[in-house]
Amino acid sequence: MHLNFFKYQGAGNDFILIDNRNQTFPLVNQPEAIKKLCDRHFGIGADGLMVLQLKEGYDFEMLYFNADGREGSMCGNGGRCIVAFAKHLEIINDETNFLAVDGPHYAKISEKGTWVSLQMIDVQSIRSDGEAYILNTGSPHYVLPVKDLDKKDVYLDGKNIRYNETYKTQGINVNFVEDLGDSYFVRTYERGVEDETYACGTGVTAVAMSMAKKKGLSGKIHSAIKVRGGDLSVDFKYDGNSFSEVFLEGPATFVFLGAINI
Repeated sequence: MHLNFFKYQGAGNDFILIDNRNQTFPLVNQPEAIKKLCDRHFGIGADGLMVLQLKEGYDFEMLYFNADGREGSMCGNGGRCIVAFAKHLEIINDETNFLAVDGPHYAKISEKGTWVSLQMIDVQSIRSDGEAYILNTGSPHYVLPVKDLDKKDVYLDGKNIRYNETYKTQGINVNFVEDLGDSYFVRTYERGVEDETYACGTGVTAVAMSMAKKKGLSGKIHSAIKVRGGDLSVDFKYDGNSFSEVFLEGPATFVFLGAINI
């Protein structure tokens, strides 16, 4: 059969989007088929695949699958892209409430449909592992401050952390962050993709929170984030213990649409 799809990217984090409001998407329980669609040599190519479907009480529901074909945890840039997709489908106008794997999300989108501010979950717990910070922002993250990040082998170093004895069973996303003074530079090795990606939404959210804790900041905090795919920002309130009113903001761009035989 022919599968119609849309391709979106958010700061270089790219996704296959499927409109499943008519419940005809046949691959929800077929991880090998989804993996092939995400393959950059034998399929469409993407960091992940998302399915938009109807859900009572919400504008829509977001199902997210990693590039390895398995259903994943929350994807922040994916969440922003699916909001842009929903606007394109005329399901929403300038704001939305939708359901994802980590619960309800609120988002606002620009009139042109290319800039999305997505509310992320509150975070109550952040702990240390040596010099690194461990927290869950919808997906589990490891955040390590470093210097000379542009020279770092993120693939090798990230993979070694993701597959060490502590994290190999459940997996973890590994973020390296360099403090540039007025912003943070972040590079991320993502589980499920098993490679460095151009951006990670839940990852930069985890970085902003970790750096606030590291610096002893509190109150309303704005963090500008630079990633390989562009610029993002994270805003939240921090009382020294918990993070609330968390918003991830950045571009969500339509790339192309197509059809593929499956």
